[in-house]
Amino acid sequence: MPAEDSTRSTIADRVARLHEDLAGQIPDAAAAFGAEQADLAMAGVPPGSARPGDTLPDPELLDVHGVSTTLEAARDDRPAVIVLYRGAWCPYCNLALRTYQQDLVPLLDDLGIVLIAISPQKPDGSMTMQEKNELSFTVLSDPGNKVAAALGVLTAPAEDTPEAQRTIGIARTDLNGDRTTGLPMPTVAAVDAAGVISWIDVHPDYTTRTEVADIVSALATLD
Repeated sequence: MPAEDSTRSTIADRVARLHEDLAGQIPDAAAAFGAEQADLAMAGVPPGSARPGDTLPDPELLDVHGVSTTLEAARDDRPAVIVLYRGAWCPYCNLALRTYQQDLVPLLDDLGIVLIAISPQKPDGSMTMQEKNELSFTVLSDPGNKVAAALGVLTAPAEDTPEAQRTIGIARTDLNGDRTTGLPMPTVAAVDAAGVISWIDVHPDYTTRTEVADIVSALATLD
């Protein structure tokens, strides 16, 4: 994967460059992934998914060392931006979390708002994500996708996707903490100090992500 431009750009801009690179690297798998992305985008946000006013779920999670924790403990009575992502193996997730580290975290730090990223991968995958991208914020594992299920944003792979992923060395059942193939739709939520969702943005098509500018605008809902 080529190095990203050091100048700040939108996640959409960076994804466009990533697509150009991936198309040449994995032409056979790209067709299966493209079909899945189109189907997910057409289906849209699942009916009944979480909305502002809902309370953030607080199941048992694992930190990067495999130690049990919760979102409430990680928030420590502070407002937070919660990011659900697929895993360290997902190039779009790496791109998005690097962007949040660079462009969002400094602002959140000044405001006393914490950023917490959650995926269904094993703790060692969370540690890989944190170390590889030099993330200063909390990265947690959610074996069983309990948070995604509670928010109504849990999805299953299209029929051809697991085989296409295996051709490029990705086996979700080996990476997910509960050895299933379920994944969260990429989701960002702003929650207040009491854990109530004030704003949420769900992306059925996992190649698109919540832009930093949209998150910054949403912070006003925490007042």
